[in-house]
Amino acid sequence: MIAVRLLLLPVFLFALATAAFAQGTNVAFGTIRQDTSQPVEVTADNLNVDQENGTAVFEGNVLIGQGEMRLSAARVLVVYGDGGEGISRLEATGGVTLVSGPDAAEAERADYSIDEGTIVMSGNVLLAQGQSALSADRMSVRLSDGTAQMSGRVKTILQTGGDN
Repeated sequence: MIAVRLLLLPVFLFALATAAFAQGTNVAFGTIRQDTSQPVEVTADNLNVDQENGTAVFEGNVLIGQGEMRLSAARVLVVYGDGGEGISRLEATGGVTLVSGPDAAEAERADYSIDEGTIVMSGNVLLAQGQSALSADRMSVRLSDGTAQMSGRVKTILQTGGDN
């Protein structure tokens, strides 16, 4: 099923290319679904914790993993839930890269709401899927079903597979 979806994606994107320039478009993103039961692993050069407001700031070569999903950035603010229980959301800035299965996206910022199961990437978003690429001002990824919506001056580059 996933292989068929990936094979049909360039055809689907080609059909949407004209509309994509004007408004926005929905695309598949990644091969995994969010599993909040899995731990969130964070590595970084530095960590500052503020117990008073329930936050932690990771800085320098930050890498976050949950299951098979990976997010890297220069700085990540972690906001804990009520009473300091669990992570509510992550705010990543500075050269953000999100990888899920064969798909990868880059942006200036990413906001991951763990409770809502969404990641919103903004600022010069570039999504690479195989040999095809899409760019936009903003991309919202719904992790429950692996769909993404790109909006704000969406542009796509489609590789037809011809000999070059």
